[in-house]
Amino acid sequence: MLKEGKIYRRKDLHTKLGGQQQSGISTPSQYPVIMIFSGESGKNFGYNDGWQDNDVYYYTGEGQEGDMKFTKGNKAIRDHQLNKKAIWLFQNHKPGLVKFIGKMSCIGYHHRNAPDRNGHDREAIVFELIHKKK
Repeated sequence: MLKEGKIYRRKDLHTKLGGQQQSGISTPSQYPVIMIFSGESGKNFGYNDGWQDNDVYYYTGEGQEGDMKFTKGNKAIRDHQLNKKAIWLFQNHKPGLVKFIGKMSCIGYHHRNAPDRNGHDREAIVFELIHKKK
């Protein structure tokens, strides 16, 4: 079991659980979990993740070009309760290392304009997550 605040090697998480190793949203097929990874480097690509004043964590969905759609990882986050999958939030710590923030629950989402990786305006999905208490 993961411990909140503990630092993990991302490679070790994927070795144990599987899932996409390069994506910000990883959906291991053999486990009922969605791992999401957030960090400062995403700001270069229009991602502006972080805690809001109301204790809601805004997490920008995946998709680097054009409008974001509810496919792959975005669909997994949106439908996590329906599919009985936990969301685990990790913050990038140092290269290859991530800090486990905790189990989250998606309470909604909204759209906002953000640049894609080519600098074009597009509609981004921003998930609204709350910390799921034990």
